[in-house]
Amino acid sequence: MAFTRRRFLVTGSAAITASALAPAWAATPKKQTTAPPAADLRDWNAVRQQFDLAPDYTHLGLFYLTSHPRPVREAIESYRQRLDRNPFITVERSMFERPEDHIPTKVCNAIAEYIGGKGDDIALTQNTTTGLTLLYHGLPLKAGHEILTTAHDHFVHHEAIRLSTERNGASWRKIPLFDSYDAISADGMVDRIAKAIAPNTRVVGVTWVHSASGLRLPIRRIADVVADANRSRDAKDRLLLIVDGVHGIGVEDPKITALGADAISAGTHKWLFGPRGTGFVWAKPEVWAMMRPLVPSFTSFELFEAWGAEKLAAGPARANWFTPGGFQAFEHWWALPAAISFHETIGSARITDRIHELNQRMNEGLRKLPNVVVYTPLDRNMNAGMVCFDVKGMEPGAVVRKLYEKKIIASTTPYAKPFARLACGIMNTPAEVEKTIAAVRAL
Repeated sequence: MAFTRRRFLVTGSAAITASALAPAWAATPKKQTTAPPAADLRDWNAVRQQFDLAPDYTHLGLFYLTSHPRPVREAIESYRQRLDRNPFITVERSMFERPEDHIPTKVCNAIAEYIGGKGDDIALTQNTTTGLTLLYHGLPLKAGHEILTTAHDHFVHHEAIRLSTERNGASWRKIPLFDSYDAISADGMVDRIAKAIAPNTRVVGVTWVHSASGLRLPIRRIADVVADANRSRDAKDRLLLIVDGVHGIGVEDPKITALGADAISAGTHKWLFGPRGTGFVWAKPEVWAMMRPLVPSFTSFELFEAWGAEKLAAGPARANWFTPGGFQAFEHWWALPAAISFHETIGSARITDRIHELNQRMNEGLRKLPNVVVYTPLDRNMNAGMVCFDVKGMEPGAVVRKLYEKKIIASTTPYAKPFARLACGIMNTPAEVEKTIAAVRAL
């Protein structure tokens, strides 16, 4: 019989108690109110009604942290009730008993179906930051190796790289992908990365959609550059492409495994409308195999079996070895499939078109204002879900404060050179776009 945490840790009397409480654990919690009729999610107004957003505000900052839509709220509440009724039994049966009842595996499988991969290649995390840290600290880098990244990446991407190289002795280098925002081209960015790759470069780390400017990188073409470099390298010197995908997931085509990256980290509590504090890392099996876990994991039965037998787990390493263990906000992690189902019910292609339509309208409208400079490319192939801009003569923070006075929620980009930023999601409307453009015009 396979070793499990429950068999190893739970006493016979506790096990008997668990069996006696099984019907209580399995019972579906009673709903406190009558469930509303199913919404017609072909209607964008009905989609908006799935969010408990303050109706007197125009919400253009939900890329930062989402409002949970109704299906996600209900899934969280269902799991919360189970945990409150019988926390021990619920966690034991969902995490540490039969593999077929293992909820983290089911969550990974739901993510995999959405992104076009395999559940076995996914580790669950709390956010993009944790995922990037697991990747950069887990890779077998050493003195003499280099990580190549860009000058435009977020603080957490740079810090994950810096902290990793401080420990393993590798070096890292940042390059600009363009000289000015009015001179950005896909060809130019790809060419700069290709020319910057050195013989000792082992990782290229980039961000799919830049929160500094709204620029979307041509990841598929960058992956082709990496593949070209690898053709002349030994397997031990293989170059990897790591992507921060958080502002692309839930906006662009979800089949991210087709982008050609070796590993992608993303939080799901932004554009995917997942429960707060949830994220994942997808990586190719050969990438997981070369990595070293950083945090003890609770999601791998083979790790428990090896520990109980006082031996090392048989390699190679795999994704579920990297999901951080410890007790989590389980009701949030377990409710993630509800967010994916919500997206799929609406339709991924429809979501992509809607987000681009609204943000393109915002981009074009702001460009018509004489005192506004827009930094987000107008080319749909190089933008995504946000528009970054300046109003001449005003600090970005002042622009955001003035818009807030009109109950329009904007944000500033948290970089050395900040801009004002607006992000339209599927809960927004064309009327809100026009209202916002008029408010900026009034500045």
